[in-house]
Amino acid sequence: MESSTLAVTANDGTSLHTYRWLPDGPPRAIVQLAHGMAEHASRYERFAEALTGAGYAVYANDHRGHGQTASAADHGYFADHDGFNTVVTDMSTLSEFAQAEHPGVPLVLFGHSMGSFLSRAYAAQHGARLAALVLSGTGGDPGPLAAVGKRVAGLQARLRGRHHPSGLMDKLTFGAFNSKFKPNRTAFDWLSRDDAEVDKYIADPLCGNVFSAAFYADLLGGLQQINSSSAFAAVPRDLPILVMSGELDPVGDNGKGPREVADKYRKAGVTDVTTTIYPEGRHEVLNDSNRDEVTADVLAWLDKHLPTRD
Repeated sequence: MESSTLAVTANDGTSLHTYRWLPDGPPRAIVQLAHGMAEHASRYERFAEALTGAGYAVYANDHRGHGQTASAADHGYFADHDGFNTVVTDMSTLSEFAQAEHPGVPLVLFGHSMGSFLSRAYAAQHGARLAALVLSGTGGDPGPLAAVGKRVAGLQARLRGRHHPSGLMDKLTFGAFNSKFKPNRTAFDWLSRDDAEVDKYIADPLCGNVFSAAFYADLLGGLQQINSSSAFAAVPRDLPILVMSGELDPVGDNGKGPREVADKYRKAGVTDVTTTIYPEGRHEVLNDSNRDEVTADVLAWLDKHLPTRD
């Protein structure tokens, strides 16, 4: 495997800190990774190693407001206008960059948590470009709560400033996530059954930050967007989709959300949708105690759905 970091320039000139992991030979496909909220792309290196070992080229950028793409002042903040779709456009820019480096090679999009929400928007806007879509740790439709939360976040942003970290929105969003895992060892037990992985997350200064009210307004608007019937209908009918989650993932309401999303894709006419719910699994299935099983399942699913190499 050959690994490197580089800067990919977004449409507005923003420099997107990007990781590239390449296999030893010509790639079978490109796998683009979209990380979750309050984390960063380098956390996926172990998964990238498995992908490159199977012949895939892997690209992942730190989203705006995250990791090394964000300045200290911009951590937890997407953009001044339409932040959710701005980040989706960033992902499209990275796709174009990766495809220019590997012309004619199929493109797979893998999104985790917030990255799965962004990837669902991407599939609705740019789905014809994709050979497959993998959604990890996704959630269902929050319904009226999204509109209420968006109004609260918008009001906070106006009163406290768009960049001001919102402890209120953080508590409203994540406050109950640890409730199923009492007695709690840490505030992030819901992420993984592997204590070492949870501790690495907590020790990482680029993880677990309190995000801005403006970010939450953007994210909740994005959730309204991707859960609309038109968003599901816009996805190509022949796009293979894998939806996977831990059974005890609070983001997915203990498996209900991922099943709901998969069912809505099927009802929209998508013909190849696979749902995998891991018993007792938590939110970060790639960092959970059964991560080797999860990785093997993803590789097997990709192998089944992508053309063989010449």
